[in-house]
Amino acid sequence: MERNNLYPVFLKVKQLNVLIVGGGYVAEEKLTFLLKSSPDAQVTMVSPMFREGTIKLAKTGNVKLIESKYKKRFIKGKHFVVGTTDKPKVNKKIYKDCRKKSILVNVADNPPLCDFYMGGIVTKGNVKVAISTNGKSPTTAKRLRQFFEEVIPENVDDLVKNLNEYRKTLKGDFEEKVETLNEVTKTLIEKEKRNDKN
Repeated sequence: MERNNLYPVFLKVKQLNVLIVGGGYVAEEKLTFLLKSSPDAQVTMVSPMFREGTIKLAKTGNVKLIESKYKKRFIKGKHFVVGTTDKPKVNKKIYKDCRKKSILVNVADNPPLCDFYMGGIVTKGNVKVAISTNGKSPTTAKRLRQFFEEVIPENVDDLVKNLNEYRKTLKGDFEEKVETLNEVTKTLIEKEKRNDKN
């Protein structure tokens, strides 16, 4: 049976330099989801033109727009790059340039030219859930995101904050603290299940 072998990570994009190459609808979509999840992301966008919506969106975040065709020098100092142009030759060049410099790269809608995928994301305060379909079906990821947005309770962030405060009061070594927190959270989940049945 085929399985998803991707390793999920949560990047502190405020501390990283992100490059999006392209200025069309797909580039705007990538920027939208990036800023929705991480409003403090450091982003540079390079394209000969930008949509009006992209220009407006860029003003809401820390986004630098450069009106230019793609050149290899734009990847210098970047931690990851997203290619969204409608020119396969340019996208392939972006991929090759990034691989030579060991920079992570994602070419939109082209899984063989991706080191990572940008999945569906659900955020409720400090709680974040990322969804991946292994690049097979972004639409399924979108539907699952909508599902989780509905089923994860709005007050889950209060629970996380309260548990964090409780954790600070615990004595003992790391293992003892983990064991205590496991017992507390197990009780909360069982309580949720009982409430669902009633």
